[in-house]
Amino acid sequence: MSDNTQVAQRGESAVARPQAEGERPRVSLTPAVDIFEDAHAVTLLADLPGVSKDKLDIKVNDGSLTIEAESVVPVRPDITLTYADVRAPFFARRFTVSEDFDTSKIDAKLKDGVLKLTIPRRDEAKPRRIEVSVG
Repeated sequence: MSDNTQVAQRGESAVARPQAEGERPRVSLTPAVDIFEDAHAVTLLADLPGVSKDKLDIKVNDGSLTIEAESVVPVRPDITLTYADVRAPFFARRFTVSEDFDTSKIDAKLKDGVLKLTIPRRDEAKPRRIEVSVG
């Protein structure tokens, strides 16, 4: 990541999930994220252990990228839970994405609890070499 380019920054507050009436307040965990940038794209790796594709929500709106996910605590189908001390964590993180990146072409992959988002740079924002003619 270069010093003079703001690629993405963490949002100031965690994303709050609306609660159903009578439900205990849900604690949102901030997933650990690594961000890599090169001349063509920015890649974001987010740790989301126990999260399946159907419990993952990624949204982009007005330069804001939001990741929300819920992990699943596996329970055998023949058991009915009456009480559990362990709750499946809810993950939430928000980023501001620079206009240099094309958010309409984000590639998202989830494998082994790691979400990989690749956001390509807009063609006009990519570095290019200027040929110099002599004469």
